[in-house]
Amino acid sequence: MNTEILGSVLQIVILLVFSYPLGKHIAKVYKGEKSRWDFFTPVENFIYKLVGVDPKEEMNWKQFLKALLVLNLVWFFWGMILLCTQQWLPLNPDGNANQTADQAFNTCISFMVNCNLQHYSGESGLTYFTQLFVIMLFQFITAATGMAAMAGIMKAMAAKTTKTIGNFWYFLVRSCTRILLPLSLLVGFVLILEGTPMGFDGKMEVNTLEGGTQMVSQGPAAAIVPIKQLGTNGGGYFGVNSSHPLENPTFLTNIFECCSILIIPMAMIWALGFYLKRKKFGASIFAVMFFAYIVGVGINTYYEMNGNPAIDNMGIAQENGAMEGKEVRLGAAGTAFWSVTTTVTSNGSVNGMHDSTMPLSGLIEMLNMQINTWFGGVGVGFMNYYVFIIIAVFISGLMVGRTPEFLGKKVEAKEMKIATIVALLHPFVILVGTALASYLYVHNPAFVESEGGWLNNPSFHGLSEMLYEYTSCAANNGSGFEGLGDNTMFWNYTCGIVLILSRFIPIVGQVAIAGLLAEKKYIPESAGTLKTDTATFGAMTFAVIFIVAALSFFPVHALSTIAEHLSLYI
Repeated sequence: MNTEILGSVLQIVILLVFSYPLGKHIAKVYKGEKSRWDFFTPVENFIYKLVGVDPKEEMNWKQFLKALLVLNLVWFFWGMILLCTQQWLPLNPDGNANQTADQAFNTCISFMVNCNLQHYSGESGLTYFTQLFVIMLFQFITAATGMAAMAGIMKAMAAKTTKTIGNFWYFLVRSCTRILLPLSLLVGFVLILEGTPMGFDGKMEVNTLEGGTQMVSQGPAAAIVPIKQLGTNGGGYFGVNSSHPLENPTFLTNIFECCSILIIPMAMIWALGFYLKRKKFGASIFAVMFFAYIVGVGINTYYEMNGNPAIDNMGIAQENGAMEGKEVRLGAAGTAFWSVTTTVTSNGSVNGMHDSTMPLSGLIEMLNMQINTWFGGVGVGFMNYYVFIIIAVFISGLMVGRTPEFLGKKVEAKEMKIATIVALLHPFVILVGTALASYLYVHNPAFVESEGGWLNNPSFHGLSEMLYEYTSCAANNGSGFEGLGDNTMFWNYTCGIVLILSRFIPIVGQVAIAGLLAEKKYIPESAGTLKTDTATFGAMTFAVIFIVAALSFFPVHALSTIAEHLSLYI
């Protein structure tokens, strides 16, 4: 077997083996059951006391959401202040300048919503201080926010009838202390051993093979990279992200970093089954997501390893596959595997340039984000899938002439309206944003030129670049087709708006659905109850998700990625 393929298989095995026990641990953490991790209790109690909250106080879904939104608002202002004043703050040995207001707005919103879209280069756009006290801090907070939201939904789903869904602060703190922090320390230890820098020295001058000199950035990379992967954050410490030899030095670190992206999203699905005491239900959801993930890995690996047909027609051999924009240390298959892993989650980190992947690989990368339910970000991945479960239950109920029920609760018009709004918001903001950018590019070239021209690639691929940018924002992903010149006022502000809408409206809707259902009278299962833990219902949910994505996005893909693919054979 090809060693690159073997590396992908090894990573899949690692994820399957370790996600199950991690899911069991996560369920125990949120249930508050006794465990070996209780030595964190004094630290957690100190945090609760410091911020003045009672972790035992139960919240209804409205109080839960209020706490979540207020926390994010407070940290947004914290980030804006530091980013706009970073050149005067400590830990700036390279003398990096302040960010402009529009860039700081985009950066702050992006990291606040777990997207980590970067319209700047990591080495020059931030200081060590803001890397630690804005970027790394936000990567813990935003990941824990998504996990806390899912914990609240799980508690609501598990209860027969309740008006409360747990305590947001309890779930948030425990997500950090008992899940994210221990795993980050483990991955960070491996990165340090393999050569990732961890210090506060400025740029280092090195001699190149050509006999010249080059300034290489250093800094506390090993502290930041683990949480960027484990929290499905993805923001690169260095500008080229995990294709940088200091951020991702060896094939071993590549395996650790890539597995870190998906391990918690996978585990959260198993945690759902353990928390609800419905392991079959969790397994059926996991199977649907894993099937979609493996299909994507297969397609991208095939196209990246078989090279570019246009180059074949020139009589040039491509023994190692389509290697443009890829790290020779990792190979075409390594980049293909990572590209699917990072886009089925809201991670967005890269170990090669997605802009250089084959057109149908780009199609898979975008569809993963446009569907936005295959594992997804930590916590919010299932929450997006949860919306489609509600829709599938409602449709199934109509098909058999029964009142739709999910886990003993009637799904009625109010829940269905919220689910529909959340499901349609995603394609709406992506397509409207792309349409606006395309219109300005064609009909207002003077404006586009005033901002630097935007596109380095015309025609089909140029449309793909703009579509990818808004797709990445809406999915809270953060990766990009980097042929797009995006550090402009137009892209900074429009992407920021899409980021806000696509993060908080779905969370509000999803938590609201769970809270509304939790308040309803529990109806015991009967012979006529629709089973939601079967392969049939899993296929039904998959079909609903795929149909919504197909109807929404395939027309624009016909003009971009699919058209570009066909043009390679002309």
